[in-house]
Amino acid sequence: MAVTIIIPTPLRQYSGNKDTVKVQAGTVGEALAKLTGEHPELRRHLYNDEGQLRSFVNIYVNDEDIRYSRKTETPVKEGDSISIVPSIAGGVDTTETLEKINLSNEEIRRYSRHLIMPEVGMEGQRKLKAGSVLIIGAGGLGSPLGLYLTAAGVGRIGIVDYDTIDESNLQRQVLYSTDQVGESKLTKAKERLHGLNPYVQFDAYEEHLSSENALDIFKDYEVIVDGTDNFPTRYLVNDASVLTGKPNVYGSIFRFEGQASVFGLDDGPCYRCLYPEPPPPGLVPSCAEGGVFGVLPGIVGSIQANEVIKLLTGIGEPLQGRLLLFDALKMSFRELKLRRNPECPVCGDNPTQKELIDYEQFCGVESSWSEYKRDAEYEIEVEELKQLLDSGKKPVVLDVREPHEYEIANLGGELIPLRELPSRLKELDSAQDIVVHCKMGGRSQEAVELLKSAGFRKVKNLVGGIDRWAQIVDTSLPRY
Repeated sequence: MAVTIIIPTPLRQYSGNKDTVKVQAGTVGEALAKLTGEHPELRRHLYNDEGQLRSFVNIYVNDEDIRYSRKTETPVKEGDSISIVPSIAGGVDTTETLEKINLSNEEIRRYSRHLIMPEVGMEGQRKLKAGSVLIIGAGGLGSPLGLYLTAAGVGRIGIVDYDTIDESNLQRQVLYSTDQVGESKLTKAKERLHGLNPYVQFDAYEEHLSSENALDIFKDYEVIVDGTDNFPTRYLVNDASVLTGKPNVYGSIFRFEGQASVFGLDDGPCYRCLYPEPPPPGLVPSCAEGGVFGVLPGIVGSIQANEVIKLLTGIGEPLQGRLLLFDALKMSFRELKLRRNPECPVCGDNPTQKELIDYEQFCGVESSWSEYKRDAEYEIEVEELKQLLDSGKKPVVLDVREPHEYEIANLGGELIPLRELPSRLKELDSAQDIVVHCKMGGRSQEAVELLKSAGFRKVKNLVGGIDRWAQIVDTSLPRY
């Protein structure tokens, strides 16, 4: 029977850039076996070393999660679609507060387009004014979230971020302007949002969200919004939301695709029900490595803002128990059903995790450059490589980025994209010194491990990649 397997954007580089693959199969397992037979590089992304489906990759037949049917033995029939969904990091009760909330004449004029809608009206707008929302991250998702929640009149908005504005942010982070590069995101976000609506209280938390401070910060807000861009913080936000009993409005973006849902509402699922474990470090590239379509965070962030407003006013049907998938290239939305996992360690029937943990350890990463220095024998700093090149001892410089990245900036080395490396190993001489680099060090670290497993021993990963080279060695090189 012919079934269609839908390939998500992060995995298309391993399927010859195909977004769908048709195979003849009677079960999900047969279909995936044929898929990985045609495209062998997909196998390590879908299965672990024991041949089991990875826990951070969910498989749906049409809109049903196979974990709740017969897993890979789930039968498929002619015309069915199999979706691979990898991870990429009712109203709120304000009755007591609402009695004290009134709208001034100025606020009535400002919110008039809400007020004339019977679904919102005076009561709904007063609920928004009485509401409190905490946004984690003031970047791509945080920008539209902050703008629309502020414009809508949410009474109290907290923002957690400790980053500064970089030129590369301006392609999508619409809160900021060119003359603010190098300044605190949080400071400039607060200024911009206060200028948009002076009737909103803004709380700024210019600090790293951690297991030590998350519960204390979360307790004062009714809704938590996940605008993060890394797995440790995403799992931290989820667990802290569950432990404090707060709904978690989730959004994530990568290249041209986005996801959105509402977790932890009533008896609905949490993020861990969807993705029990994170992917190994480096397997799923970040937006800094893989890129993001500039308008995508605006769309997904606006969807998140929509869900927050619905939660605070008590109108509509929230995205609880549903995962919304958006493809900007196809301009299509798809919806998959989610269920609470009764064995979830955080929100299950008998939770085993009742406090916050070390999430960087849980996700197998360390902070900053240290994640690329775990094996000094196979690492080289950019200064060391510069000295080698200047001394005439020229190792093979292997660039494992994509061709379009090579066009932006390069070190003049040999280009073999990471996805092609397994099939092109014969082009390299294991007797030569090889320095591998990518943009920031993640993909090249994976390439070094692959080369080591193939018998290469004179191989090193360039710490920080070409980005660090452009910062320290050759500042004339463009950064991206």
